[in-house]
Amino acid sequence: MDPDLKGKTVIITGACGGIGSTYARAFADHDANVVAVDIAGSDEFASALRAEGAAAIGVDADVSSVEATESMAEAASREFGTVDVLVNNAAFFKSVTRSPFEDIDPDEWDTCMAVNVRGPWLCARAVAPAMKAQGSGAIVNISSNTVWKGVPHFLHYVTSKSASLGFTRSLAKELGEYGITVNTVAPDFIPDEHLLDHQPGHDDAVVAQRVLKRTSVPADMVGIVLFLASPGAEFITGQSFLVNGGAHMQ
Repeated sequence: MDPDLKGKTVIITGACGGIGSTYARAFADHDANVVAVDIAGSDEFASALRAEGAAAIGVDADVSSVEATESMAEAASREFGTVDVLVNNAAFFKSVTRSPFEDIDPDEWDTCMAVNVRGPWLCARAVAPAMKAQGSGAIVNISSNTVWKGVPHFLHYVTSKSASLGFTRSLAKELGEYGITVNTVAPDFIPDEHLLDHQPGHDDAVVAQRVLKRTSVPADMVGIVLFLASPGAEFITGQSFLVNGGAHMQ
């Protein structure tokens, strides 16, 4: 299915590595204008996309900052004229310390909430005026399969990603009158070298819980994210989509 994204302007946070870069390249492959946002390195990543023929700019931004997220939205509008899609992908995850909840460092808890909860709110807040003015838009929030299964010694991360569900439903009701959709996508564990080094054997255990018994890869997430950003999903809002090979169902 052609998601019909040509000429649409898409802001992707956490765009310069991991699954975020997969989203960015997928939108670029469908001729969208890509605004690659990350804490650092966005210019280099956007330059690489442009070398491949994409329309792209990079914006270094801390998504927990009011000023940075407003500058992000302004840069997108200034460069491309519209803001059509926001993918709230940036997350505090790889640096999370696994520990019993009593031992979680309060500063780490606050960082997790700042990036994973405050960040999507501020990004949505920044792009909403442009989307309201044009009477359309799509916000896709990236949650986590950990929300449905619960993970011990990971309370701050799971709590922060659980917030995405209520955030999505409430925001969808606030923005629906403007033709703006808001949905959540929840990936399962997608291993990379960093995660496998720190959690040996974890992927095997996760695969064993799935109906579709294979390792999840970033490309598994692309279809649903592109769809929710597309005109074909303009009557879908306030929903949560699990992409987990059948590990958990709703």
